[in-house]
Amino acid sequence: MKKLQSHLIGVERGDVALFSDFDSDGEMWTGTGPRERRKKLRFSEPFRDVPSVHVTLSLWDMDSGANIRAEVTSEKVTKHGFDLVFRTWADTRVARVRMSWMAIGELPGEDDWELY
Repeated sequence: MKKLQSHLIGVERGDVALFSDFDSDGEMWTGTGPRERRKKLRFSEPFRDVPSVHVTLSLWDMDSGANIRAEVTSEKVTKHGFDLVFRTWADTRVARVRMSWMAIGELPGEDDWELY
C-alpha cells in the first residue's frame, strides 16, 4: 500500500486514442503474434514522487472472429510522466483502442526544497 503523507495530493487523468488500425490496414488489425503500442505521456506538472497510475480501456473495437486478448498497463512511471501500453497476441484483431488513465500522488509544496 502506498501511503501519502502530504496534504497536497494531485489527481490527474486523461483519455487517449492510442490507435485506429482498421482504416489503414495496420498491424493490430491485420497482423498476428505479439504486438504492442505505447505512448509516452507527460503530466501537466511533476508530482513530488512517483505517483500511482491506473489505466483502463475506454474504447475497444475488436473483431469477434477470434479470442479477444489484451493487456493494458502503465510502464516507466516517473514523477514527470509514464508510458501508456497496449499489448495483444496470437490471432486477435484490434480495430482501435482508446485508453483512460488516472495518476494519484503527492504534490511538491512551496516549502519543499531539494539538495543537489
